[in-house]
Amino acid sequence: MSADPWKRRVDAGDWAAITAEVNEYGGALLPELLTAGETEQIRDLYENDGHFRATINMGRHRFGEGEYRYFKAPYPEPVERLKQALYPRLLPIARDWHARLGRPAPWPDTLEEWLRMCHDAGQVKPTAILLRYGQGDWNALHRDLYGDLVFPLQVVINLNEPGADHTGGEFLLLEQRPRAQSRGTATLLPHGHGYVFTTRDRPVRSARGWSAAPVRHGVSAIRSGRRHTLGLVFHDAA
Repeated sequence: MSADPWKRRVDAGDWAAITAEVNEYGGALLPELLTAGETEQIRDLYENDGHFRATINMGRHRFGEGEYRYFKAPYPEPVERLKQALYPRLLPIARDWHARLGRPAPWPDTLEEWLRMCHDAGQVKPTAILLRYGQGDWNALHRDLYGDLVFPLQVVINLNEPGADHTGGEFLLLEQRPRAQSRGTATLLPHGHGYVFTTRDRPVRSARGWSAAPVRHGVSAIRSGRRHTLGLVFHDAA
């Protein structure tokens, strides 16, 4: 048995079912990746400036309402271990998607090698995010690209208990399908659970074979309470 609890939790997922769901909808619920105690510890980091490289006020930048902070390296242990455990599980999906679209798949077998490629290309800023929303806050539909090198999947984890700590705050995906109306999904993430979703675009069947459907993500308005989330992006920023 692995001594790494975060890897055990990632590996406990039904990855055949997760892959099928993310292929169908562009996103899929993951198992509980953080315990209640771990989510509280990560939430409590928000007020500690020493863990972060930048703070973004979403209203000021017209990204929505609320605030988020980019972690600086090295990451807290749960953040680093989860990224390391998730990357090899997401890599086959990423490579399959690019094969369907006839694109080269640049991602090597390990996260360390991939981040080295990002750094060599000038993408050196850490991208793990801790977000905090209060009543009335929301996140506009967007994509987290940060540079030319992009990993096509990312993960978000809810650090609060829906219905107890907050109401509202569903995670949103909007997929623009070729020559068709856009398709939206809304998912209320359970406490401590992850959700894997499309970073930029994904393959969908069309009359001409496979086409790339652009996908954006966001968060619906918080009706009451407070919601914290951890965002894990698998490429660094320029």
